[in-house]
Amino acid sequence: MTNVETSPHLFDRVDVLAQDFATRAAEHDKDASFPFENFTKLHKAGLLSLTIPRELGGQGLGLASICRVIEGIARGDASTALVLTMHYLQHAQVARHRRWPPELYKRLCRESIAGVTLLNAARVEPELGTPARGGLPATIAEPITDGWRLTGHKQYTTGSPILGYFIVWAKTTEDQPQVGNFLVPRNLPGLQIVETWDHLGMRATGSHDLILENVLIPQEYALDIHPISVSPTVDPLVATWNSLTLSALYLGVASSARDWLTNYLQERTPSNLGEPLANLPRFQVAVGEIEALLFANKRLIYSLAQDIDKGEYELNVGLLAQAVKYLTTTNSIRAVGMGLELTGNPGLLKKNPLERHYRDVLCSRIHTPQNDVICQSLGKSVLKIK
Repeated sequence: MTNVETSPHLFDRVDVLAQDFATRAAEHDKDASFPFENFTKLHKAGLLSLTIPRELGGQGLGLASICRVIEGIARGDASTALVLTMHYLQHAQVARHRRWPPELYKRLCRESIAGVTLLNAARVEPELGTPARGGLPATIAEPITDGWRLTGHKQYTTGSPILGYFIVWAKTTEDQPQVGNFLVPRNLPGLQIVETWDHLGMRATGSHDLILENVLIPQEYALDIHPISVSPTVDPLVATWNSLTLSALYLGVASSARDWLTNYLQERTPSNLGEPLANLPRFQVAVGEIEALLFANKRLIYSLAQDIDKGEYELNVGLLAQAVKYLTTTNSIRAVGMGLELTGNPGLLKKNPLERHYRDVLCSRIHTPQNDVICQSLGKSVLKIK
């Protein structure tokens, strides 16, 4: 198999796919419909296996290359890029730690390479909210003779219409309860997707509710459970991949907004002006500021990603990556917002993509870790408070 990472054609394929995805993004956004066809094309282009280990048939790409792929796809369709990001992150995490039963993971990799079999976690719950803020899941896993019986309700399960497997966070009903992740294949009795996703942005991600009612899974599908009293070890590189890939995604959204804006300013010629808006110093200054924001994003994301790929990073790399996420997503929101300020009503028209880019880029604030957590962590680090 060709090494995609060193192939000069990888990012050309990404660009072609992004241009194609962009032709349908507005329709999927309007209807909140899932872009199944995009993932068929991603599979045919060999882009669903980029974080699967090479010895298992994937490409095992580094973080910088994955960020570039995600940024490129997000230029065409942010929702598709988010589902793809979650799939990449789950495989990258499993590949790094290899805590799953080996034969189980090999089979999942084979399925992911052979067809459109995507993977994502299901963690958020109606009562608890995001587990990043602490707490235990209400979803339960009951041990039975030859496996586990799962019952629970998850929210915001990104990619749910197409996922082949859900990594479900649950607690056990044992006398000494444990907590951890359980692999749940899609086509099992008792598993239901309830279409609840009706969001401001990222409308085509299919982030619906997952309902589990007495779903039976084999014993070996308990992936990494541990006693509730034992805090799991946090791998800073896993958190770093999460922060930088999401940063790259929203850089892609902001870059698409910038591209539309510059075309608009070059073409829009008011009758009282007699020349394109792009010729006015005020617009040139504003576009220059947008470009500076996006330039800063690129340098922050890719310099750290390249350091990580080379193994040249500080012990607090996870916190540094969170700072990059805070800075770059703030910059991306500001860049798209400036585009709206410059264009006025045309920028908010549904027929133009700028308002969709703005709704999508606002979603960057929602992803874990959120800004207040990042800034508090940075502050405590500087103040040397544990």
